[in-house]
Amino acid sequence: MIPGNKSIALFFAAIGALAIFGCKKLLPSDTDAFNKDAGFKQTVYKPILGRTTLMGDNFNIESSSLPLTFKIVSMRNSDGITSPELLKPFPVLVWKKAYDGSEKSIQEIEAKRTTEQHTLFEVGEHSGEFIMWAEAKSNIVKALPDSGYVFDVEVSNNGGRKYFNNLVLQPQRELPYEPNRINPLTGANTGGSINPTVMTGIVGDKSGQPLSSSDITILFNKVGEGNSISFKFLDTLLKPIDPAKFKLTNWSKLVHGFNMQMSTTAVKYDAAYPIPLVTIPTPYTNPAGNRARVAFAYDRIGFGGFRVEANLGLDFAIFEKGDWEVIFWFNKDNPRFTND
Repeated sequence: MIPGNKSIALFFAAIGALAIFGCKKLLPSDTDAFNKDAGFKQTVYKPILGRTTLMGDNFNIESSSLPLTFKIVSMRNSDGITSPELLKPFPVLVWKKAYDGSEKSIQEIEAKRTTEQHTLFEVGEHSGEFIMWAEAKSNIVKALPDSGYVFDVEVSNNGGRKYFNNLVLQPQRELPYEPNRINPLTGANTGGSINPTVMTGIVGDKSGQPLSSSDITILFNKVGEGNSISFKFLDTLLKPIDPAKFKLTNWSKLVHGFNMQMSTTAVKYDAAYPIPLVTIPTPYTNPAGNRARVAFAYDRIGFGGFRVEANLGLDFAIFEKGDWEVIFWFNKDNPRFTND
């Protein structure tokens, strides 16, 4: 190589090295970023006690790098005193395998659940979702109208951290079943009645006129501490109506229960609680999966010789374990089961 050309080559090589070095300095850092504008979408949480409640989709990450780590710190009463009832672990029931509605016994259902130690209110380590476990009851945890609790949350990643202070937890009293007419502040009955979700084709035995949903009052009655659910029908005088008269009912698929026992006064199933067990659609729930759906039916020959099908249905949930009765009381006129 000609000496002059060699010098030129070395010069351009040096310029190239400097350019590469400079570009590397301009490349974005590979470290985590924590956006200080990230934050919770709400600051007050009011879960209902006695049921497992997941409070999700409640944190805006903005452009922060994942995963974020969430930690509750300084859980305290509204007056600033530490709240030990929300700091110590309790045994809670959690799913270890997925429930799908195909289980054939209570034993098969219970084999999918296990007991673990958790604080009654906690945050998902990397999701930021808050959860209040069903084992949190008003005899342990402060409930409205008490002002509740105040807590802080530390959110961090390798790029930084931020404390979100003075979030508020105000649990509501237990509502053991839905629908209900219970005041969540006092636990007292607010008056009014619970009526069927579906009511078609049922006529009054005396009047011969179609009955409306307001002509049936639904009552929820807990009679024991076991694992069962019963359905009863009462006439206007509170006397039992034989459930077999609802002859088109698919009793084997009425509810996700087992060991059906039918008498002239009730139909009873062994059942695992809560009902429904989880919020997913199954053959035993409404399309949203958040309510059990029961449907009773019968047919008869109406005027003109036409077949009439009568339907009675209810969407409901029961959160408190026990021996429960769901009672349908015909408060205005008895249903007509005979042909015209």
